[in-house]
Amino acid sequence: MIKNIIFDIGRVLIGFEWKEYIRGLFDEETGQKVTDAIWKDGRWYELDRGVLRKEEILESFYQAEPELKQEIRETFDRVGECLLRRDYAIPWIEELKARGFAVYFLSNYSEHLMRANPHVLDFLPHMDGGVFSCYVKLIKPDPAIYLCLLEKYGLKAEECLFIDDREENVAAARELGMQTVRFESHEQARAVTDSI
Repeated sequence: MIKNIIFDIGRVLIGFEWKEYIRGLFDEETGQKVTDAIWKDGRWYELDRGVLRKEEILESFYQAEPELKQEIRETFDRVGECLLRRDYAIPWIEELKARGFAVYFLSNYSEHLMRANPHVLDFLPHMDGGVFSCYVKLIKPDPAIYLCLLEKYGLKAEECLFIDDREENVAAARELGMQTVRFESHEQARAVTDSI
């Protein structure tokens, strides 16, 4: 029996509209190079892991595209602009809680993003708790971060429904015994939570 709903945050409870953001800053070729410098080979995920200093992370971006150092820095400094608040987040959480579910988050998220646009996280006080990757120095899909959440709140995996937009993260949760939903849209995921 499901007692707990665990949400990912990015692209689930908030928008992370990177492509539109980059298109608003640069031409297509420059935008692709900046995107590759920041995202390729897992460099962005090291920011979410929270082990390296911000300047070390930036240096790894610069090394990938040395001639675009200024553009990369601008992209990084203004990244809060690609985070969008979703009007459905708080009502969805409140409806689940009214039905008796505990609601948590488990998110790969950096302190830099938190500072860049804190407004989009206005649903956090409505939740029963959660784990940000940057504070535990672990990132999904490492099973250790899921176990960190379960242990912190005394949850049983088989009593949890985990909702995430990335298949590898959903698969890791399933391996631990959670029920899962790969988020494709609010309507699609909401239909699942309405049915339990």
